[in-house]
Amino acid sequence: MTDTATGAAGNAAGGRAAQLQHTGLRPGWTTGACATAATTAAYTALLTGGFPDPVTITLPKGQTPAFALAAEHAGDGRAMAGIVKDAGDDPDVTHGALVRATVRILPPGSGVVFRAGPGVGTVTRPGLPLDVGEPAINPVPRQMMRDHVAAVAARHGGSGDVEIEVSVDHGAEIARSTWNPRLGILGGISILGTTGIVVPYSCSAWIDSIRRGVDVARAAGRRHVAGCTGSTSEKVAVAVHGLPEDALLDMGDFAGAVLKYIRRHPVDRLTVAGGFAKLSKLAAGHLDLHSGRSQVDKGFLAELARRGGAGEELATAVATANTGLEALRLCEAAGVPLGDLVAATARDEALAVLRGAPVAVDVICIDRAGVIVGRAGAVGPTGPLSD
Repeated sequence: MTDTATGAAGNAAGGRAAQLQHTGLRPGWTTGACATAATTAAYTALLTGGFPDPVTITLPKGQTPAFALAAEHAGDGRAMAGIVKDAGDDPDVTHGALVRATVRILPPGSGVVFRAGPGVGTVTRPGLPLDVGEPAINPVPRQMMRDHVAAVAARHGGSGDVEIEVSVDHGAEIARSTWNPRLGILGGISILGTTGIVVPYSCSAWIDSIRRGVDVARAAGRRHVAGCTGSTSEKVAVAVHGLPEDALLDMGDFAGAVLKYIRRHPVDRLTVAGGFAKLSKLAAGHLDLHSGRSQVDKGFLAELARRGGAGEELATAVATANTGLEALRLCEAAGVPLGDLVAATARDEALAVLRGAPVAVDVICIDRAGVIVGRAGAVGPTGPLSD
């Protein structure tokens, strides 16, 4: 696959494009872009008898990538084209997936109808940008496909009335590694993308899934959600608060994404649950908890230990500890509640990011075995809550 515009756009742009150019990482294409290219090729074949290969499309920001066809077939009034998704240098679970579009001409006035083929999910819960029962083809990819169908119809004398069935080989298996089952998208992956481009290591898909998770929880009437750094902390949040699955947000390292979205779309209560070391980063003011982008500040932990009654010898030992967990154990042995202090400080940082939004926050810190090592009770804009 090639792109005739990305380089020129990157030279003039800032932000993500400039960062990508600086790193030298190779961008990729979203499932939405692949489905649009496959649709364009298949509909062209129906109208002309030949598949364009490569097939060029125009993305929302004007880039014009060209995609090689990995599969094609025509017959029985249908045409199918397949594109292998290339996610570039991004560690995307859909990298290498074969995205197919099968196009069938419909009677005039039918418009564009979308179907979920094998490996593409179906929406079963409210709170997503698609109605229940709809194929999990997001709004921007749908519009891209509609626009390209209209362009092909205008070039080759078609009506533009078609059924588009999008499928993904092995999509049901791939979906097990995504948020889809928790969001109520069953049977496969989603066809996603707002720009058509996958920016390496932008983690935009994860952040988008966090936002959709909040939307699903709110639509289900959940007023208490938990942002968790992993599966172990999720289990602890469920055990402590009895939360249902659709109230659990797999925030990973993106505490800031959870807080900023909930600031704009509030719930009554947010529990932040995670490993002690990660939440010590939040306590120190970091909103991205990834080890490559923030580190445990043991000097900061030493200062918290002093606030908790640690003498200078213990504080020095904390500051020079090998890991955050070692610092925690030193304080536990001395009766200094470092875990609770980290939890309380992380809660205060979360409240600061929420900027007075009507959300109460509590924090649970755990060790690697899932044992609670620190807690801070719920506090909202008006003060503490009683559990």
